[in-house]
Amino acid sequence: MPKIRRTRKKAPEGYELIEETLNVESLWPVFKIHHQRSRYIFDLFYKRKAISRELYDWCLREGVADANLIAKWKKQGYENLCCLRCIQTRDTNFGTTCVCRVPKSKLEEGKVVECVHCGCRGCCG
Repeated sequence: MPKIRRTRKKAPEGYELIEETLNVESLWPVFKIHHQRSRYIFDLFYKRKAISRELYDWCLREGVADANLIAKWKKQGYENLCCLRCIQTRDTNFGTTCVCRVPKSKLEEGKVVECVHCGCRGCCG
């Protein structure tokens, strides 16, 4: 692969204000793909019963799907969970879950919610 050119020039004034957001948002597609792969394996095994237990266990062991995320999907209230970071209370300022876990009925009318961790717009259900 060819090397990517990077300039050695100092970033313009104000870049430090948006740098953190840009770095976090660059991971959103990774979280989305991770979720989709795990959901696909979950649906094949639990919903459609299209794959064997042996294949399912292999996928979890090899990291094709996230075993912890699938374990949460099997629990009531977590069926649509986007990622595990959104339910970890240690990553938030007030010791609560992420804003995407708030039911849409509890939010202000017309307010758009977007998770800072993974870009989810509401996985509470």
